[in-house]
Amino acid sequence: MPTEAATPGVRVALKCAAPCVTGARETMWAATVLAPAPGTEPDPHAVGAPSRERAAPAVRVKWLVSLRRPRDTAAPSGRPGRAARPRAGRRRGVSPRGRLAANDGRSFGVRAYAHEADVSQEDQVVAMVDRMVEEFGTIDIMVANAGLQRDAAVTEMTVAQWQKVLDVNLTGQFLCAREAAKAFIRRGVVPEVSRSAGKTVCMSSVHQVIPWAGHVNYAASKGGVLMLMQTLAQELAPQRIRVNAVAPGAIRTPINRSAWDTPEAEADLLRLVPYGRVGDPEDIADAVTVLASDLMDYVVGTTLYVDGGMTLFPGFATGG
Repeated sequence: MPTEAATPGVRVALKCAAPCVTGARETMWAATVLAPAPGTEPDPHAVGAPSRERAAPAVRVKWLVSLRRPRDTAAPSGRPGRAARPRAGRRRGVSPRGRLAANDGRSFGVRAYAHEADVSQEDQVVAMVDRMVEEFGTIDIMVANAGLQRDAAVTEMTVAQWQKVLDVNLTGQFLCAREAAKAFIRRGVVPEVSRSAGKTVCMSSVHQVIPWAGHVNYAASKGGVLMLMQTLAQELAPQRIRVNAVAPGAIRTPINRSAWDTPEAEADLLRLVPYGRVGDPEDIADAVTVLASDLMDYVVGTTLYVDGGMTLFPGFATGG
């Protein structure tokens, strides 16, 4: 199914905390990945490793990786890049994992670069997005997908544990969405690319509405993402910018392996999932792809729950 991600010249910003994929089965596309600094863990509800049978490029974790079709090398008319080189977070020592991410992109026939930064730090986010604009002229889609956990009972949770989760999961999304919005507004609508001036997809969680004992910092951060997304959508819609969210449920990723890697653990988990299976990373990737495409052009300020029915209060299916 063709989507906007298949449109030549579209630059997509993906703030990823786990391997992710979005885009086309028919053509390559542009992507930028904005993610947490080294030492932070992937969001347990984030996108996981895609299947190689999928024709879209896979982008690894924790790195800003920009991909672009080779034939589309010049910035579109009216989209000049910035002359000044950003300083903070600019081409710092990128680990082999970051280089691997760029190499994966190149294997699909696109330009790629890796850029390491901490999304909770304003100067580093500004520098990352500045570099994106400098390299490719603009950004068309921002997927804010970085997150981590620092779990503890509320009586034992430290301020540092609380603050770290809020800094990455909530402030990081705010900073990336803010910088993307500046680029969207500066460029405006380009009809041959999209009906909108830009799209931001916030990665939330079912825990924006489901309380989660022992994870008060994480649940609070995701509740904040809900209101962040809706307020951004309200404020930016008149500029023809669409802001929405995807809220994953139980997704089969390495960080939550203990919840599904034995028959007993998976059976216990599935008591919370009416649809009867654990989600796959592709379920989230597909949802993001469609939500960021012009197929959803009239969808603004909405959360798409991709959870197998986890938010349907399955305990009440037999009367409670």
